Amino acid sequence: MTMRWVLASRHVSRANERKTRIINDMAATEDALNARVTLRTIRKMMVEGRRFACLTCYDATTARWMERAGLPMLLVGDTLAEMVLGHDQTYYAGMDIMVALTAAVRRGAPNVMLMADMPFMSYQADDAEALRNAARFMTQAGADLVKVEVDRSFAPLVEKMARAGIPVVAHIGSRPQQTKLAGGYRSVGRTPEEAMRLIADARALEAAGAVMLLVEATPAEVAHEIVQGSTIPVIGCGAGPACHGQVIVLHDLLGLTDWQPKFAQPVADFGHELVKAVKTWMDKVDRNDLGEHPYQMVKPDGHDAAPHRPAAPAAR
Repeated sequence: MTMRWVLASRHVSRANERKTRIINDMAATEDALNARVTLRTIRKMMVEGRRFACLTCYDATTARWMERAGLPMLLVGDTLAEMVLGHDQTYYAGMDIMVALTAAVRRGAPNVMLMADMPFMSYQADDAEALRNAARFMTQAGADLVKVEVDRSFAPLVEKMARAGIPVVAHIGSRPQQTKLAGGYRSVGRTPEEAMRLIADARALEAAGAVMLLVEATPAEVAHEIVQGSTIPVIGCGAGPACHGQVIVLHDLLGLTDWQPKFAQPVADFGHELVKAVKTWMDKVDRNDLGEHPYQMVKPDGHDAAPHRPAAPAAR
């Protein structure tokens, strides 16, 4: 009897230990999901050699699912002009819609590191206007970072923004807001002269107070030199594996675009899945296959009742 009691006690003890471990693991997972990602988090990942991923996002529902996946950073990019508004370039993303959709993403993903793109002509014309527009992203939309497409000639503006307490991501390399000047999208830094200019841009903008660099569409060896000479996190967008983080457009990743750059190949086929779902719905409607109707009329006593016509008035 005593031996059976001891064995049973040990079994219960082990079961309790397993239960405690499961509860602790669940709590740790929940804490990780609920922990706010900050610039300190990203810097710590950089120091520890852990890569961080970032994707574009433009709405609260998608943001909620991306945060549940554990994604640490989201970018509300001016690519919304293409992905959401249907334009062929990013020029058409205005301040009001950028701020509104950044706020939507923040509501959907309250704990991610949220970066907002400053759209075309929101910071180029006047430094004071640039500061006010950047402040809108922070105070009205809850952005943690603002991104500007710049070279070292913008270092004085970056310095003013940093002095005002605005965390700036300096986007260098291929700059989509310059495509009309360049005659289209193009890789940058492919000649020694361009590479040296790009490295000089990175140094000057970090010195001016940028908290992060985003390098787009450059040869991998140029991005490597930028990373080696930087003390701040560097995000790559088609800039090779040396960067601390990587960002691409979500719609490319999901296979929702008709064409994707080579550095942003799809990992899913949401486009065809969407077509399939729409066709399924069309077929259900055509067959009047809507399932059980959820709403019933209610009797005066509170019970469901079939529809009925009111009694005819008495004849006079």
